Amino acid sequence: METRKSRRVQVGENLFIGGDAPVVVQSMLNAPQGDIEANVQQARELSAAGCQLIRLSVTHHTDIDTIRALKEAVKVPLVADIQMNYELALESIDAGIDKIRINPRYIGGPDKVREVADKCKEHHIPIRVGVNSGSVEKELLKKYGGVTPEAMAESAMNSVRILENADFHDIVISIKSSDIRTMIAAYRIVAKECDYPLHLGVTEAGTEKMGRIKSAIGIGSLLADGIGDTIRVSLADEPVKEIDAAFDILKALDLVPDAPQLVACPTCGRTQIDLIGIANEVEERLKDVHKPIRVAVMGCPVNGPGEASNADIGIAGGNGVGLLFKKGEIIKKVPEEELVDELFREIERL
Repeated sequence: METRKSRRVQVGENLFIGGDAPVVVQSMLNAPQGDIEANVQQARELSAAGCQLIRLSVTHHTDIDTIRALKEAVKVPLVADIQMNYELALESIDAGIDKIRINPRYIGGPDKVREVADKCKEHHIPIRVGVNSGSVEKELLKKYGGVTPEAMAESAMNSVRILENADFHDIVISIKSSDIRTMIAAYRIVAKECDYPLHLGVTEAGTEKMGRIKSAIGIGSLLADGIGDTIRVSLADEPVKEIDAAFDILKALDLVPDAPQLVACPTCGRTQIDLIGIANEVEERLKDVHKPIRVAVMGCPVNGPGEASNADIGIAGGNGVGLLFKKGEIIKKVPEEELVDELFREIERL
């Protein structure tokens, strides 16, 4: 898969976005602002789940205290989401924030933008700029006849040029829409117009069920094209679920270097073992495996090894007995009740 070549941006001490860095997974705190304890707890949960970048809303001066507490509590880099108050951006930098998210058109004019940009440059802090369906300039809505991919792309690049005019170039771009087709098309336009890293997301994607589906389509389509350097799956749910969904998307595209892939038969009338139960057990146990392998769970001993011949290791069920195979070659027969344990013993040897 050919990957879009983007410039590299550093966030904090050890995290990189763009260049040859892996896709970065991020989320956003939704605990009540001002409740430092709740925000710290949520950040710890995100960190434990593998979140690599945590964003929080900074709309009051009291939120600066939350930044300081989070910096003490977790090692995950933090992003301050600033709406219209440039002073909060400056205070966030003083509090140790690792990245700023702003819309340069809404923080007080060129002088204020340059003040923020200069301080970010001094502290080696990148800025994320972007657009969503509700922030496209009125003149662009008139020019393009509404919130089109072209309008969103031009709006995003207008924000970029404001920062470039302030001699700032450590930029990450986002172009989020709740309409998947609009989002995909807009990112493809911007991907051709610049080499800045791109933050992918379908905004207001919905609850966990549909939000996962919409995000998999929108984010996954772009990643499959080699576009995208960091992602957030936006769910109307607990933020930790966003991390699980994000990594599922990356795993499906083989973009997690040490993650196993599971191939599982959908079953049919020929299936003579509890293949669905076995597949679920294998999937759960694979969470503790950190190897770039393909594991197959098939229901038919006749066709299974052949259909899954590209799997590194796999099992195929029969009538109370199963076959263990590697790269399509059968290596042994195993009783059904021992099949999963034997599979994982072989996985350990790989």
